[in-house]
Amino acid sequence: MCHYSFNAAVIFSRRLFIAFTALALLGNLRAAAAAQAFIIVDSQTGYVLEEQKSKDKRQIGSLTKIATAMVALDWAEHKGGDLNQAVILSPQAFVGTLENNIGFQPGDIIALRDLLYAALVQSDNIAAYTLADYIGSKIESVVPAASGHKMTPVDVFVGQMNALAKQLKMERTRFVNPHGIDQNVKPMPYSTAEDVARLARYAMNKASFRFYVSQKERQIVFHRSGRELRYLLRNTNEMLGAHGIDGVKTGRTARAGDCLVISANRESEIVKQGEYVTIFPRHLIVVLLGSPNRFGEGTQLIGRGWQLYDQWEAGGRLVNPKKML
Repeated sequence: MCHYSFNAAVIFSRRLFIAFTALALLGNLRAAAAAQAFIIVDSQTGYVLEEQKSKDKRQIGSLTKIATAMVALDWAEHKGGDLNQAVILSPQAFVGTLENNIGFQPGDIIALRDLLYAALVQSDNIAAYTLADYIGSKIESVVPAASGHKMTPVDVFVGQMNALAKQLKMERTRFVNPHGIDQNVKPMPYSTAEDVARLARYAMNKASFRFYVSQKERQIVFHRSGRELRYLLRNTNEMLGAHGIDGVKTGRTARAGDCLVISANRESEIVKQGEYVTIFPRHLIVVLLGSPNRFGEGTQLIGRGWQLYDQWEAGGRLVNPKKML
């Protein structure tokens, strides 16, 4: 009798545990669904582990600066561009850029490298515009102008951002400026969670980009009227350093809502088969667009992502071609 009661109690406890686990998972899914759109991707293969409305066109705010940084870094790498080059902030850089947390002024002199830090770490719009203006002028000198249409250096740079988008098969994306501002802008910029995941996957493959976005703080230097000024940038990505998160970027406008791209790592899996050793990097990319609580949801989606990854891994990492980026 006692033995039967004990077994019954164990079975009841197990069922209760399973029920609570299922409820917790449902809770996670419901919380995840609060964002307007999201996607969870295995970075190594581009396999989509889970998504919601990931093909819907939306504004993405400062997630745009990932593309800005990649055009700048590709220019430095492939065209011999010097990121230590000092440039002057023009008055045009301050028009319509909405905020100036660093306190830049027209005429300030700063290195392109520090502008990249300002754009990626603290999401500065003036820095993003200045990068585009300077590098666009260098690209413009080697790219013939379209007949009858005078393009500004920033137009030329944004053209390169859209060329990169096309190269990455970001077919539902249009960049119109280097910072992602969508107020009083025509035509309207847009992208999708899926396209942003493609961009983030490309960017995180570049060591220089990974270094920029991994900085929790970074001191930059600029000059004003012969005086050296210093400013300590603080990363807008509050999740950096927790849960294996090593990047990448926040975004926010009234239209876009709060947006976030995060990349998270686990130790690689090492599989030995006889004398052969296979190493599987474990790296997730999560994109949330229009979230009411991007960091809270980001934490839940990373947890959810690793659960799905473990199931996928246990099943032999089979990929459905229709679920690839």
